[in-house]
Amino acid sequence: MARVVLRLFDDVSTDIIYPGRHLTTVLPTETPQFAFADHAELNAQLRARQIAPGSVIVAGGNFGCGSSREQAVSCLKGWDVVVVARGFARIFLQNSVNLGLAIVICPTIEAEDGDELVIAEGEIRNVTRGRAFPVSALPGARQSIVDAGGLIAYTRKRVLEAAR
Repeated sequence: MARVVLRLFDDVSTDIIYPGRHLTTVLPTETPQFAFADHAELNAQLRARQIAPGSVIVAGGNFGCGSSREQAVSCLKGWDVVVVARGFARIFLQNSVNLGLAIVICPTIEAEDGDELVIAEGEIRNVTRGRAFPVSALPGARQSIVDAGGLIAYTRKRVLEAAR
């Protein structure tokens, strides 16, 4: 079971996820410290490691809109959070696949801060509210890349398998 640590709405831009003033920091090992930097409480909780791996951020549609900065994805991946959204901006979605961020498209999700969710194949159950919501699965090739940990890990795995 995973807990919702942040409930957001539609059109959350990459500037909210990873503010532009931190773009001089691009290493995936360093970007997590700036996740939601302007959301002081959440950022402090992340940095103090008070948010458990696998915790969930729930958002509306068009999550990750704005720019193509992949730091918005790498900073979230660094905290091992799951992003459940009604929809993702196209470039953010592809960056998420490429970097292996756990994302779930759930067009009808309803959840609030503190709700307990069970993310299962084909649905998300909000245990707190006693409701279930269908998910829209990623295409198989994209899901395989995410499951491998991102495009580099996926490619490395495929090359090693082919070399055997």
